Amino acid sequence: MSGIAGILYENQASIATEHARRIMNGFQGFPSDDIQVYSRMNIFLGCHAQWITPESIGERNPYFDKTSGVVITSDSIIDNRMELFQSLQVDRSLQQTISDTQLILLAYLKWGEETPKYLIGDFAFFLWDERQQKLFGARDFSGSRTLYYVYKERQFYFSTVIESLLKLPNVKQRLNEEWLAEYLAIAGVVDTVDSSITPFIGIEQVPPSHSITIEKGRKKVKRYSQISSEVKPIHLPTDNDYVEAFQEVYQSAVQARLRTYKKVGSQLSGGLDSGSVVSLAAKHLRGDAGLHTFSYIPPKDFIPFGPKNLVANESAFVNKTVNYIGHLQDHYLDFEGEDSYTQLDEFLEIMEMPYKFFENSFWIKGIFEEAQKRDIGILLNGNRGNLSISWGGVQDYFPLLLKQCRLLKLYKEVEAYSKNIARPRKRVAAMVLRETFPFLNQQRKKYTTGGPPPLINPEFAAKTSIYTKLAEAGIDATGWFSELNAFEQRRRHFDDLFHWNASNTFMTKLSLKYGLISRDPTNDLRVIRFCLSIPEDQYVQKGMDRALIRRSTEGYLPDEIRLNQQIRGAQGTDWLYRVIPHWKSLLQEAREVSKDPAILSYINYSCLKRGLDKLEKGAISELAVDPDVRALFRSIIVYRFLKKLKLAG
Repeated sequence: MSGIAGILYENQASIATEHARRIMNGFQGFPSDDIQVYSRMNIFLGCHAQWITPESIGERNPYFDKTSGVVITSDSIIDNRMELFQSLQVDRSLQQTISDTQLILLAYLKWGEETPKYLIGDFAFFLWDERQQKLFGARDFSGSRTLYYVYKERQFYFSTVIESLLKLPNVKQRLNEEWLAEYLAIAGVVDTVDSSITPFIGIEQVPPSHSITIEKGRKKVKRYSQISSEVKPIHLPTDNDYVEAFQEVYQSAVQARLRTYKKVGSQLSGGLDSGSVVSLAAKHLRGDAGLHTFSYIPPKDFIPFGPKNLVANESAFVNKTVNYIGHLQDHYLDFEGEDSYTQLDEFLEIMEMPYKFFENSFWIKGIFEEAQKRDIGILLNGNRGNLSISWGGVQDYFPLLLKQCRLLKLYKEVEAYSKNIARPRKRVAAMVLRETFPFLNQQRKKYTTGGPPPLINPEFAAKTSIYTKLAEAGIDATGWFSELNAFEQRRRHFDDLFHWNASNTFMTKLSLKYGLISRDPTNDLRVIRFCLSIPEDQYVQKGMDRALIRRSTEGYLPDEIRLNQQIRGAQGTDWLYRVIPHWKSLLQEAREVSKDPAILSYINYSCLKRGLDKLEKGAISELAVDPDVRALFRSIIVYRFLKKLKLAG
């Protein structure tokens, strides 16, 4: 993968050397295997290359095709290469060496602006079509790689990182209050619902599932993919047929993501998603250098809190998976002395914007650091599994059966489920009634969200009309999604563009920092389409939730993991415990935030005060899950960001 950048002057003037130098300087802090540029008259393309795949070693990127006059630079790994080879009639002798960048160019020569529809993988690219005098680019369906741009006075600039654009002389570092309003008004981990904006006025980004064309003085941003419209129902004769069909699609997705000349690693928890990824990857890597696994564990002296079925230290479950699969190089990492608070400035520099996932930030970065030390090129994960491969909650499916009057099936499922989880049938039946008839469960919304309240100052919210905009995305004035129907939530999740924007931003920029890439087979477009195409009864069967992945991993994962329906991991609950050595500094800064007039023009004081009052009572690690304390920490992140812009402090 790579950092890419480029410039187009539509007025036909030659590219200013200083502009080209500055835009490439945005990648200065990142390791590189090669740096290449293409410059001709009014077009400049550059690539800060980090070689991951065998085909990327020594490749020309930017790549110029003399016959067509098209030049391309790309930050991409394409996973459906064999399919493209056939469609594009690529000679067999070239298939082992042709780069993903060249493959995208060949696809463009056949399909033009429809090209992104035919690509599966993680990609962001721009190409210049000299004959048509057109600049064309795109970002993959979930936005796995970032792609920012500035378009003003018929000059177009783009880059993988914002820093490149801020270095340009005609781009000012000005706060985009629209972005900040969305960030503050949304209570969940989503940063904004508008995937085209950034925290800086004038700097935009290509949204996921979109292409962009600059031609004849006009910009056209077009959506090329909407998953719900691409899904066709699949009906197979037997339950086992569904398992076999899923295994074929999923194994193909995992295998495609092992393409590197370096070593392969994977994040591994004690659950099904990452466990399934590791089990399938290990099968393909046994004859090679083997698979490294990286598992986060809390400090030895951390005392867990909360329900007994939520486990902070999953090492016992990870061990079961590791021992069952065999031939793994497993690493258990507690990152002693590391915490979310002292690394806050570093994360703002990495992210280039405020972020919300501070609870897990330091250990995710730590895993990238450890992977880099071991020459890992690809770091696997199963982050999107909950809504794809391991979909299927009884609290959603059982009420569906009741509404459909499938009472005999419901009775059998409730009976089996109560046995599986060792709970009385009456308790399970009561849950079904509460979920079916929401008026019996008025506290459901509060219970299911359990996160920070919206932080936005009401006056700032009114000034920006932010709640009108959020309502269009299904978010109400509480900052949470108003839709409680899980099946509709799932459909919207894959159609909405914003759910993975923040995490993909983080992964792209960690990738650049450490010279390796995070890859998620559960986010493969073919896997998602399959999982959305099959009947709901494949996901809950015989009292077993997440039934498809449980049945499909028989023989791949130990039954203690595969059939576990009672114990769940609770990663990140130790974040505040780690901050205790810095409690005085945290308190002092929290007090500063609560008195700063600049930040209070954006943030709700009463929300800050509730969190501060709780911190003032003492260093209590259980406050890690308190919504007000988490909201206060987010406020500190925004405060630091505004200080960097000289707008606070």
